[in-house]
Amino acid sequence: MEGMCHLPGGTFTMGSERFYPEERPRRRVSVDAFWIDATPVTNREFAKFVAETGHKTVAEFPPNPADYPGMKPELARPGSVVFQRTRGPVDLNDFNQWWQFRPGASWHRPLGERSSARALDDHPVVHVAYADAEAYAAWAGKALPTEAEWEYAAKGGLEDAEFAWGDELAPQGKMLANYWQGEFPWANRLLDGFERTSPVRTYPPNGYGLYDMIGNVWEWTSDWFSLPTAAEGCCAIPNPRVTDPAGSFDPHSHVRIPRKVLKGGSHLCAENYCQRYRPAARSPQMVETSTSHIGFRCVVRG
Repeated sequence: MEGMCHLPGGTFTMGSERFYPEERPRRRVSVDAFWIDATPVTNREFAKFVAETGHKTVAEFPPNPADYPGMKPELARPGSVVFQRTRGPVDLNDFNQWWQFRPGASWHRPLGERSSARALDDHPVVHVAYADAEAYAAWAGKALPTEAEWEYAAKGGLEDAEFAWGDELAPQGKMLANYWQGEFPWANRLLDGFERTSPVRTYPPNGYGLYDMIGNVWEWTSDWFSLPTAAEGCCAIPNPRVTDPAGSFDPHSHVRIPRKVLKGGSHLCAENYCQRYRPAARSPQMVETSTSHIGFRCVVRG
């Protein structure tokens, strides 16, 4: 299939014990054969979808205040969340220091009302909520990957490596993905050459011929977020799928919107914050939320 790579399927070890609790325990998982996009969906590809369908993204509609108790009235307008570098070190527990809701921000105006994606045709599309990714996949005759499929693909055939290329983040100083070099969120050394997203295929592919499985943009998967469990006995879990949203809500938030699993990390992952530029890394994301660092890619099973 054009623009896709075929993976034969197999059994692999999912998760990691070395980094974040939500990645544990390591467990044996199997997936069937499938095709997967060689790159994240680009602005060029998403624009074709919009031109043919007239699709309006979630960011292009005002949010429902009923979904966000206590939301400020000025935020009840179309827009999305954009990263803004801080002027100096800040409390890393307060993400409001670097995330800013910008009216008018959307996939074709990635930095706000006066910006444009015209020069970003080959960059991953961003500011797409889960419903937008799902709509694109249906239009393309594809689907969004399960978390297990995504992680299997990201590993590129390497069973126990922490990164998609081995165990060293920047072997011999070589940048192999778009991530933050320096002290997040204020001092980016730009060793990879990019402040924000980068064109797909900028960095070498992994062992399966897939680009940007690590860094650049987070990617939606079809699984609801939950904490993993170990397999019972010696058998591998066949392509585990979390299809019930009941356990996906954030227990620490008053906002009752279920969350899907994001994979891959983004250009904002750094050694001092969010070391999630790894196949095993995962993050929960509310399905109605779009940001300047979330995109997606698709699969076809069989």
